[in-house]
Amino acid sequence: MLAQIVLFDGFDLLDAVAPYEVLSAGGIAAGGALRVEFVSLAGARAVPSGPSGVTIAATAALDVERATLILVPGAAGPVSGDGPDTIPALLGRAIESGLSAPLERALGRPGVTVATVCGGSLVLAMAGLLTGRHAVTHHLGMDVLAATGAIAVAARVVDDGNLVSAGGVTSGLDLALYLLEREIGPRIAHAVESLFAYERRGTVWRARGPEPIAP
Repeated sequence: MLAQIVLFDGFDLLDAVAPYEVLSAGGIAAGGALRVEFVSLAGARAVPSGPSGVTIAATAALDVERATLILVPGAAGPVSGDGPDTIPALLGRAIESGLSAPLERALGRPGVTVATVCGGSLVLAMAGLLTGRHAVTHHLGMDVLAATGAIAVAARVVDDGNLVSAGGVTSGLDLALYLLEREIGPRIAHAVESLFAYERRGTVWRARGPEPIAP
């Protein structure tokens, strides 16, 4: 399996690095069954995060034909305002760069899972790709997510088949551990939990079972 974590200018550092560390450790524990790489739409380049500007080297281009797991982080910066480095502006530029086209192809390609952390789901949602899909984002963006036509679910991780999304930044750890469990197996996920001294939080939401009765 190949996991590609997609970087864009202003991405949130923890959104990208936490899943990378977890998935990479899982690949090692599984004897190389999973390989992880940082990519960008334009290919190999140094991609600045925001607002610190710390860069991570994307080593390849996003490739829907090769990847079986594509993970989109959110952006980091001010939530509101008119500046070019606000989160809405950064996410908007990511969409305008053409990122939404390969993500749309990925969602339509059998055997590919698209995962998002925090505002990463808004990249897809603002591009019109999540209409009628269950998803979550950072709690400050849930109204925006719902306004796009997505079905916003207040859970730490939401599994909607080939779309798996996570909420605020630290939920990237939970997302990656869940993906290890789902794609490789619970013993590998447990081994990484033990290695990192971190236990996955919360119940992964899926559209299964009876609807709860309102109190």
